[in-house]
Amino acid sequence: MKRAVFLDRDGTINIEKEYLYRAEDFEFIPGAAEAIRLLNQAGLLVVVVTNQSGVARGYYTEDDVELLHRHIDRELARSDAHVDAWLFCPHHPDGNGSYALPCNCRKPLPGMLQEAARRYDIDLGNSVMIGDKRADIEAGEAAGGRTILVRTGYGADEEPYVGPHTVVCDDLLAAVKSLL
Repeated sequence: MKRAVFLDRDGTINIEKEYLYRAEDFEFIPGAAEAIRLLNQAGLLVVVVTNQSGVARGYYTEDDVELLHRHIDRELARSDAHVDAWLFCPHHPDGNGSYALPCNCRKPLPGMLQEAARRYDIDLGNSVMIGDKRADIEAGEAAGGRTILVRTGYGADEEPYVGPHTVVCDDLLAAVKSLL
């Protein structure tokens, strides 16, 4: 089985912007591309797991999310970095149509991590979830892995609410350096 590092997207890899879906609005948090390159070089799978309630709310489509992820892939390639898998939850209980349903993929539930484990033969107990919200940390804990909160995005505000087993780092690059 493989070890993976699960990464939240908004506020962890990129600067937090409400309902980000357009490539021209995307900005890496400084050091994020380097952090992902270091994970790649260490032989760890990099899996992004992101809640995208903007789909359920009708702000953008699943195709828009996929297009943004392809843009991020191209930008990461400039730093000799890559994401091995992108998973997102388009659901929200307050959403519209078929997306307005309870699901097991929306963080803090561990569904996306469990799905990635099934698809890519990942050992969740030897993997890590890094994010800027309690929902990220709770998903990682529910999946049985280690957790790291970053202070970027919403992380500085969330820090007082994470448990003692969660490592806290300033940003993704610091988190990755602490792992390696």
